[in-house]
Amino acid sequence: MIGLPNELEEHEADFHSNDKPITLHRFQRIAKTTDSISSSGLEVPILGLFGEVGSLVSVLKKKHRKDSLDYKFYDPAISEELGDVIWYISCICSRAEIQLSAVGWSASGNINSWDRLHENKKEVLFTSIQRDVVSYSDKFHSIEEVIISIAGRVGKLLNEYRVDGFDHNSASLASHLIDILRDVASASIKSGLSLDLAVRDNIKKILSRWPIKKSFHVLNDSGFGENERFPGRLKFNINEIAIGGKYYVIQKCNGIIIGDRLTDNKVEKDDYRFHDVFHFSFAVNLGWSPVLRALLHLKRKSNPSVDENEDGARAILIEEGIASFIFNRGVKRDLYRNSSSVDYDLLKYIQDFVRGYEVDKCYLWQWEKAILDAFHVFRLLKEHRSGTVIVDFNAHCLTFIAPGDNCECA
Repeated sequence: MIGLPNELEEHEADFHSNDKPITLHRFQRIAKTTDSISSSGLEVPILGLFGEVGSLVSVLKKKHRKDSLDYKFYDPAISEELGDVIWYISCICSRAEIQLSAVGWSASGNINSWDRLHENKKEVLFTSIQRDVVSYSDKFHSIEEVIISIAGRVGKLLNEYRVDGFDHNSASLASHLIDILRDVASASIKSGLSLDLAVRDNIKKILSRWPIKKSFHVLNDSGFGENERFPGRLKFNINEIAIGGKYYVIQKCNGIIIGDRLTDNKVEKDDYRFHDVFHFSFAVNLGWSPVLRALLHLKRKSNPSVDENEDGARAILIEEGIASFIFNRGVKRDLYRNSSSVDYDLLKYIQDFVRGYEVDKCYLWQWEKAILDAFHVFRLLKEHRSGTVIVDFNAHCLTFIAPGDNCECA
């Protein structure tokens, strides 16, 4: 997926502020730019819409499996899925050369004839759609009824696409989208959620993973003394050795052994003994690694609160847990070989893991880069069994040098 073009950069701040309601036209413009689906037709986005509605139904199912008072994530989950549904509606509109604002205008009950939709020159807001469908939403007794209605409508859309593809019938396609969007707005009403906030959060999510311009946050230790900061550059020598028929990994930094010798700690061998490269990658891409701070004796003890809460035992356990979680996912994905992206659900789970810690401010693209960089170096270590890893905090990159090689394997 490509980043947003420069002409949209000036609007990025608007999506991080609740002061200015979002128009359907602006949302469609950004959603179109972030559409990276390889095929140019309607099939994949329609299937994507079907999938997102399935996720919406899944959230509904989870609510019924739990005490709704205890299911704290129900409303945020509904809001996120509604935002994703609208993104796919917008994507379908763009590919069919239909104005999302025209669909929204009709969903509000303002125009009944599709032929007259393009006469509308007004800016349509998500807030106005939600306001205008209140009477229509009264036909539903609960959020459950609305979601089931959305699922039924998307099913009909998919079936009609299967029959004729909408190649010469944009009015029929628009009619389906109008009905779906009207039900989506009704769902926001029945759930007491803001449709404007749902699409705003959807854009924030997009910008977090595919930003207009990639820029790293100031390092978390920038205000601390030299003995409590990651240096600009480190060199780690990583060697696999055999002792008594068992393999270990020994790591040195500046000629000094750091940490204990590592094994896979698993009956089925998977080379997890090389996993410290994940901590290196977290440090250079996120400015965060309680594990590496502990190994290098760089804990920020001058600030007792930071020392205890950000660099302490719990933070170390969380990082180790994340590294293990990522590694296990990577094993199922062929160590992300030939991959340029990471599954969104993995990034989302990680965000939940680190909520409340300083790394929480990092963007999804930073986590994605950290994961892909780590697996790149891990694969090289797996191949060569030893090597040198250059950790460059200023350039935010890892470089691998194979044993006996003076060149760097990028």
